[in-house]
Amino acid sequence: MQETQGVRKIAHDSSLPRLAGWLVLLAALALLLLVPVATFWAIRSGALQNLRDEGLAAAQSRALTLESILDRQRAVVAILADDAMVKDALREPGHKGGDAVSAKLERLRVATQSTVLYLLDARGRTIAASNWNRPDSFVGHDYSFRAYFRRARPTAMEFALGTVSGQPGLYLSHDIRDGAALLGVVVVKVQFDAIEAAWARSPNATHVTEGDGRVIITTDAARRFTLGLPASPDSLPIALPVRGTDWTVTMSVPTREARQTAAYAAGAAGLAMLLLLAMGDQARRSHRRRLRKAEADRAYRAELERAVAERTRDLSEEIRERQSAQHRLSQMQSDLVQANKLATMGQITAGVAHEINQPLATIRLLAENGQAMQPGGPVGDNLARIARMTDRIGQITDQLRGFARKPTREVGAVALRPVIEASLMLTASRRKASDMPVHLPPIPHELAVIGEQVRVEQILVNLLTNAFEAQENAPDPWIRIGVDATGDRVTLTVSDNGPGLSPQVAEQLFAPFATSKAQGLGLGLVISRDIARDLGGELTADAPVPGQGATFRLTLRKAA
Repeated sequence: MQETQGVRKIAHDSSLPRLAGWLVLLAALALLLLVPVATFWAIRSGALQNLRDEGLAAAQSRALTLESILDRQRAVVAILADDAMVKDALREPGHKGGDAVSAKLERLRVATQSTVLYLLDARGRTIAASNWNRPDSFVGHDYSFRAYFRRARPTAMEFALGTVSGQPGLYLSHDIRDGAALLGVVVVKVQFDAIEAAWARSPNATHVTEGDGRVIITTDAARRFTLGLPASPDSLPIALPVRGTDWTVTMSVPTREARQTAAYAAGAAGLAMLLLLAMGDQARRSHRRRLRKAEADRAYRAELERAVAERTRDLSEEIRERQSAQHRLSQMQSDLVQANKLATMGQITAGVAHEINQPLATIRLLAENGQAMQPGGPVGDNLARIARMTDRIGQITDQLRGFARKPTREVGAVALRPVIEASLMLTASRRKASDMPVHLPPIPHELAVIGEQVRVEQILVNLLTNAFEAQENAPDPWIRIGVDATGDRVTLTVSDNGPGLSPQVAEQLFAPFATSKAQGLGLGLVISRDIARDLGGELTADAPVPGQGATFRLTLRKAA
């Protein structure tokens, strides 16, 4: 009996380790299954969150890009809607002013990076366009059927295919009114080919839709003008609105990489658990494995922190670039307003010069009559001085009126000496204020160039004015004008002994709106070079030399 009880006790005691072993094995199997699954979902969740954060930043950057382009183009049509030259062209539809407006629109299109700018009269017919001198010019086309013309009260926008070019683009319009009367509509077209190409280089498919769901800007040209976007189970959609429109930017971020990363991490976790269970009886080697795993975790966190820091720096740089673009847009708007003010001031100056002639002639007549009644003595001498002064004022006003006249665009032989003398007279007040001498070589009366007197004077006045302003604080200022008539070309140089041009200024000397003056517009040299090239010549600046002033060279064709 006692022996039987002892056997039962021994059997019971031996079953306990087996039971504990099965329990440990079951726990190990449970850990082997649970740890990879938990790792998979944890890593996948974190990877998806990172993809969502990165996608949101990229989508915000693309939305800001569209908002910047739209704000710039809205500002262009708003400013043109108040432009005096544009309104004059609409009031006189058959006048030659349409060509001048087209040339202005062409220059503005280049400066604002738009596709085309054009002006419609009240009936919807194009009277001026930036592509006026091209075979596919919009001038003369009727766009009264377009929504951007019919709904421009005061502004409208429409994304559609061009009837002439056949290319898709956004049309922004602004009405032009004289009081309550509609004079016409100014329109700017913007194409997004460059933006679509840049977006297409990213793995994230991007589409811009209107309020009704129609796709207008897309990295997949086959989806343009279709309604709705198909749902993709392998991507994470991110949608953001575009300020000032009913547009929505939708970007699809692929999630395959997140799943792969989670799968790799789950496999690694399962393998690690298997190794730990298989080598659980080896404490030393288990301890070494824990140390290696801890080191790997620290390296992973360090790498993750480094990647986050790099991404944060990239986002900060993108934000700074957007802020810089907004600042340049604001500066461009201010420059355009200032240019309009200067144009108005020029018109006022020309009017004053015209109106002063009649009272000036009366003063001269009265002075001559008084001189005839008092031929001698102090009174007669004073009256003679008054007559000479009226002659001098008359010469100045004649030069001002001649300089203010619109160019005739008729190119011919222009005597060089009278042009230089007229330019010096127009800038005489600036020169005398600082007592600045001008060294001028003897110029033959018969030396002439191919050009137009008003436009050649405009170039010389601009160069002389820049030379005066560059030497305002110079101790011994002077200006030297040189003439070299060699072969069939005449080169006119304007040099000064001011501080000269810095390398930074010289690089962007003829770029629109680039200026080193606090009150400058950065358009004088650009316009002067365009005039010189239009006359078959060229305007250049010598390379800057430290300690020497600036030298500009105007080369024109020599008249036979």
